Amino acid sequence: MPWILLLRIEGYYYLCRSFLPEINAYSYMNFTLSQVPERSQKPRTKGLTMVMDKGLSVRETEDMLSIASPYIDIVKLGWATSFVSPNLDEKLAIYKNANIPVYFGGTLFEAFVVRNQFDDYRKLLDKYQLTHAEVSDGSIEMPQDVKCEYIRKLAQQVTVLSEVGSKDENKIIPPYKWIQLIKSELQAGAWKVIGEARESGNVGLFRASGEVRQGLVEEILTEIAFEDMIWEAPQKSQQVWFVKLLGANVNLGNIAPSELIPLETIRLGLRGDTFNHFLNTKTKQKWKIDSK
Repeated sequence: MPWILLLRIEGYYYLCRSFLPEINAYSYMNFTLSQVPERSQKPRTKGLTMVMDKGLSVRETEDMLSIASPYIDIVKLGWATSFVSPNLDEKLAIYKNANIPVYFGGTLFEAFVVRNQFDDYRKLLDKYQLTHAEVSDGSIEMPQDVKCEYIRKLAQQVTVLSEVGSKDENKIIPPYKWIQLIKSELQAGAWKVIGEARESGNVGLFRASGEVRQGLVEEILTEIAFEDMIWEAPQKSQQVWFVKLLGANVNLGNIAPSELIPLETIRLGLRGDTFNHFLNTKTKQKWKIDSK
């Protein structure tokens, strides 16, 4: 829960909200239910929820954390929104005080690289004391060996997330190529590899309709451990699909602030879409629930 801090500045008093770091999301459950899947606890390495911050104000950031801090593992300041967002220092301080790492979207990394300003980008990470960074090539054509070299260099400085998949809906990458790219980026030092979907959820892992490219995901999982991936899944139907496939502790990304609490109920089988998924066999038999 947030606590209130009274500050006196130049003779005036200000009420400021701050946030204590949360470890166990279950401490926020208001009552007890059986047959609820066990959620990994913060700091998590699986069951991650990555939030897409597309330009929240300082107040909106505080409000989001006041209700959803236990369920947020990492925040992405989408694409290059950090370049134009006012009060960036203040917002980053709020996230830091809540023990939630933040990183700039991969498009900003690409914007620096394409302008031959990679060293400036590294200095930027130090300036804002960021502990994570994203390496992507969704907007520019980048040879894989070059991308992996950027991952290796940044991994000496911060925790690196890399992203695979194009933002161009007409560019279809075959499954074998996805696997090859993911493996090489993990070997280069990426902590997690993000499956591209954009904030709309209609490219990369998904068809233009938002439907999951099921065969692609299942083929990736034949050779890549599920905990090494963060699947961008901004749409509810996509989140449900991944939870049913991989369980409550699947890593999901590009989650809108307003969808954080709803997503947690999906993970726990407490929303209609996954209501039956985690019930045991005895309960399903008693209530004549189809086990599919």
